[in-house]
Amino acid sequence: MRHRDPVLMGPGPCNPYPEVIEAYGRPVLGHLDPDFIELMDEVGDRLRTVFQTENKLTFAVSATGSAGMEAAFVNFVGPGDTVVIGVNGVFGGRMCDVAARCGAEVVRVDAPWGTPIDPQALLDAHPAPKLIAVVHAETSTGIRNDLEMLGANKGDALLLADCVTSLGGIDLRIDEWGVDIAYSGTQKCLGVPPGLAPLTVSDRALAQLRDTPQSWYLDLNMIAKYVTGGGARAYHHTAPISSLYGIHAGLGVLLDEGLEASFARHQACGDALQAGLVERGFELFAAEGNRLPQLTSVWVPDEKLPDGMTEADVRRSLLFDYGIEIGGGLGDLAGKGWRIGLMGHTARMRNVHLLLAALDDVLV
Repeated sequence: MRHRDPVLMGPGPCNPYPEVIEAYGRPVLGHLDPDFIELMDEVGDRLRTVFQTENKLTFAVSATGSAGMEAAFVNFVGPGDTVVIGVNGVFGGRMCDVAARCGAEVVRVDAPWGTPIDPQALLDAHPAPKLIAVVHAETSTGIRNDLEMLGANKGDALLLADCVTSLGGIDLRIDEWGVDIAYSGTQKCLGVPPGLAPLTVSDRALAQLRDTPQSWYLDLNMIAKYVTGGGARAYHHTAPISSLYGIHAGLGVLLDEGLEASFARHQACGDALQAGLVERGFELFAAEGNRLPQLTSVWVPDEKLPDGMTEADVRRSLLFDYGIEIGGGLGDLAGKGWRIGLMGHTARMRNVHLLLAALDDVLV
């Protein structure tokens, strides 16, 4: 394998902050060490600030973002529960799969990929669902779905939001918007390698926690006792110490910068990239008005490709010749478009200029 240090601008893991890399090299504490307990408390406090919530149960699930999704469903949804889920990309569809495996009756509300889901369509889909779920920032398409209207009109339903790509990159107000359950991942706008899934749960949702979820590892009945201090201060499984060092450092970098400053940085980089792509003859995939700045989806015109090269060949050239990794398209975009990430430490104007200059070199 050839060693390389690419600029990661795909939809997956992005380059970590230097402070995070340093944190991963710290000596490993035991997961029962009092200093580790203090670290966990600080991670919870920092996550509450970034989620913009007062929820006591706010912590990092000991696995990647998909485990956050599973934890959000298995603890609140069971056989016979009706769940309304918005689908306008891969991850909305994945939520349907997880909910169905919990035995829920899934009411699926679809919107064309690249367009936002109409909140009213979700609200009208069923008169009394147990839960309404939607992806805030759909990684497969680069589209943002609105949460505020759902929270204001959800009635007795719980509102669940996938915030894997939105947390730290665009405005997300858990308490103000009435979101009951939200999960994220570390590898996007938090600038931390994959391995943890930040999760926050409202007191309203905790009152509806299932007595015996379909997962022992993700059972919030046990985790809540540790995180909120309501029981013995001991985790029911061994915590990933170094990953928690990393998220502690990444959240620290984000909070030192300030949430508004981070949102503005991501927006400025996204605007510059999208304008540069349009100037070069590309067509943006996501609908105007709901485009994410941190994840740009774009069609690649055939006439821009050099003779004998596919879009995958161009991505391969960017990686091996220029040290830039971008992602291929999914769904309608598969083989026809790209997904370009500007998230966390990667959201720098120099990376925008680097990619656009490389494209000028490679493309017709």
